[in-house]
Amino acid sequence: MAYLVLGRKWRPRTFNEVIGQQPVVRTLQNALARNRVAHAMLFAGVRGVGKTTLARIMAKALNCREGMTTDPCDLCESCRAIAEGNSADLHEIDGASNRGIQEIRELKENIRFFPSRDRFKIVIIDEVHMLTNEAFNALLKTLEEPPAHVYFMFATTEAHKIPITILSRCQRYELRRVPGRELAAHFNRIATAEKVVLEDRALDLIVREAGGSVRDGLSLLDQVLSFAAAGGADETQHVAAEDVAQVLGLVDSRVLEQMAAALLAGDTGRCLELLDAVNVAGVDLKRLSLDLVAFFRGLLVCKVTREPAKLLDGSEQELSGMRDLAAGHGVETLHRLFELLIHSIDEMQYSTHPRLVLETALMRGAQSGGVAGVEEILARLDTLLSGHGTSTATGPAGAPLPAGNPRPAGRAAGRSDSEAAGPAAGLAAGLAASLAGGRESSPAGHGTPSPSYETSHGPATAKDAREPAWPPQTAAPAAAGGGPEVRLAEPVPSTPDLPSGGGPTAGPRENRARDVREFWEHFVAGVMERTAWMAHTLRMATSVREEKGAVILDFDDASDCRLLQEPDNKRMLTEYARDFFRKELTIGFQVGGAAPGRGRTSGDATPREERRLLADDPLVRMTTEIMDGRVVGIRTGPRGGR
Repeated sequence: MAYLVLGRKWRPRTFNEVIGQQPVVRTLQNALARNRVAHAMLFAGVRGVGKTTLARIMAKALNCREGMTTDPCDLCESCRAIAEGNSADLHEIDGASNRGIQEIRELKENIRFFPSRDRFKIVIIDEVHMLTNEAFNALLKTLEEPPAHVYFMFATTEAHKIPITILSRCQRYELRRVPGRELAAHFNRIATAEKVVLEDRALDLIVREAGGSVRDGLSLLDQVLSFAAAGGADETQHVAAEDVAQVLGLVDSRVLEQMAAALLAGDTGRCLELLDAVNVAGVDLKRLSLDLVAFFRGLLVCKVTREPAKLLDGSEQELSGMRDLAAGHGVETLHRLFELLIHSIDEMQYSTHPRLVLETALMRGAQSGGVAGVEEILARLDTLLSGHGTSTATGPAGAPLPAGNPRPAGRAAGRSDSEAAGPAAGLAAGLAASLAGGRESSPAGHGTPSPSYETSHGPATAKDAREPAWPPQTAAPAAAGGGPEVRLAEPVPSTPDLPSGGGPTAGPRENRARDVREFWEHFVAGVMERTAWMAHTLRMATSVREEKGAVILDFDDASDCRLLQEPDNKRMLTEYARDFFRKELTIGFQVGGAAPGRGRTSGDATPREERRLLADDPLVRMTTEIMDGRVVGIRTGPRGGR
């Protein structure tokens, strides 16, 4: 007798042998027990999950000599004939080969006659979605009101292609993919019956490749058993994971774990070595990329869910390794590598050099490093700005700073903390103040409620945080009674005596008015301590002068001073100037030689000029510097919804 493949040899013959479809099996058995079997049934699902098998078992249950039963005997003449495929009253039709209206007409003629031996005539149409529209229309009336001795059973992998008029006349059963654990147990039973011992990792590879299909898994198992066959027929065979990977061209899960660990550790060399080893073994690189994406998906699931076993098919050993690997990395890092690998798959589909594409993706992923979320960045900036992170701050030499002084005491006069630490530090503080601080002092000036800040003396509001004591002055010595040491902002040299006629001279020396041009840099340094973004904008002015009680700021581009011209920000700057220079002042702007406070509006600019103005916007500059990014494109368009 010819060899019978495992897919046919181990095909279920009764309801109890069906695996992975318990809801459907229970519904069918209850319908048989209560005599509520529908005259037309549709079994839908992916390949190899038991659609045709359930239809044949239902035919046995309807025509068994013991009567309509939930457990056909599989011994009577009718059951054996159905199992062997030679029953006269069972018409099993291939929808792809008999898809025309003529075949349906012949079928309708045949079912008019009573069954020759059995209780009912059963019509099974496999891949019913392949029928033509005319054939479906010819079947409508018969399917709606068939003879009492006829049952229709359809099987399809693409139920969406069946006309709704047919679907409405059928009782539909959706068959799911068989879970990996049930597949593994089923394959292990079959291997034991075939005198084969499978390693756990070998069984996991077969289950993973089966993809929830019993028939696909049995075909792979049959191929593996043929590859590993050795010795006599009665000897027990041992199948290792290396045998499965070699014969099926698969990637061992340990290789995927090692490659993922190398990517997360930033070991580019190790990634390329593993890729070369897999390529030499003859594994399809596109398949490798798919398996690697699936592995990173598993890492993400393990990271964000408490019970990943419900969403992932795999052994407990594999899931444990994924959990351990994902525990040391953030969700953002895992998600970035996941996206890089997905993009590499898309590029490999159309590339003539898929290995180069995958190598580039691996190198980019290994060198990308850890990714911090926006919430984490803002939390760190909030900590630094509120003074909670001063205990771990370091000076220029890397030594920790004193807990009571958040700034290096020995910095050069006339330079702020942001300047001493570099422009990025000042931009970080400015952006964090705009994003996480009080919206009352933000450039946009939306007027939303400001959050509270925590200071060394207790809680303070955002208004208190942006309005410290003014003007900045040198640190005051501690009181004789042992009071707390007070360290204030930037030291400012004492104001020289003003010449007679040059301004007010009465009163103490420290209360006299200051000259705008002479003390402008100190003023900007003081503004940096209160509103960093405003200080950066002031430094963009080409010149500063005082005319008739007004401080005139000259700018080359209108975009440079656009934020300062907003009423709330201009009022804030005016208060700063009056407090520092100790006289009544107003603020004016002059752009490109235009009248003070007026310049060329954005509506008069060309699209090219608008893009340049937007690229030079202070907030854009701050954002790109703090995020270490760059502007890759600017789009302008009509305003006002036009």
